[in-house]
Amino acid sequence: MVALCANAARTAHGDGVEPVAVSASFLWAPDPGPMRLVTSVRKRGRRISVVDVELCQGERTAVHAVVTLGEPEHLVPPLFSANPVVDLMAPEPPADVAPIGPGHPMSGLVHLAEGCDVRPVIETLQPTDGRPPLIQMWVRPRGVAPDVLFALMCGDVSAPVTFGVGRTGWAPTVQLTAYLRGIPADGWLRVICSCAQIGQDWFDEDHTVVDADGRIVVQSRQLAMVPAP
Repeated sequence: MVALCANAARTAHGDGVEPVAVSASFLWAPDPGPMRLVTSVRKRGRRISVVDVELCQGERTAVHAVVTLGEPEHLVPPLFSANPVVDLMAPEPPADVAPIGPGHPMSGLVHLAEGCDVRPVIETLQPTDGRPPLIQMWVRPRGVAPDVLFALMCGDVSAPVTFGVGRTGWAPTVQLTAYLRGIPADGWLRVICSCAQIGQDWFDEDHTVVDADGRIVVQSRQLAMVPAP
């Protein structure tokens, strides 16, 4: 839904800009079916523009997002990058890391796998015995190169980090902010998912998405509700 809002903002603005930041509040979970996107351009600047987006179903707003549009840095190297992924994950998944599909332990839990190739490291989804959870997975679209909207979607692709403490039920996201740091190269996207604290009711979750060239292309942080025991 973040990618839908980002695309609506980009379309409403025009002029070839990209959604460099999306801050979304999730008001309720819509049913499968038609949705309506309502946009309002709040600022149209030379370098930065801002568009409000509401994702609606019927008379209710499911998601309210504020999208900042601009030009992500992707043509020059960063002055500094603390990239946690490149030393942890190879550009492509090993042969023994299977895609989510029929018979996979995560089948039915990571619904985005129905539309793209998602290959999690199953061991990183197990209870961690008090160690910080760090979920790892490779993701790519089927038959096409990843674009900025797909990369933003990968900022919320993982099963919740609460798997690390044995809470594997529904974990509704309340608020999510994603940053587009660059245009993804063709190939696999590497994703790690981590957190700082899992409380009794609330938890935070961070995604870092790195492309085939080893560049950070998306960062996200969300606040969500801990699944019931």
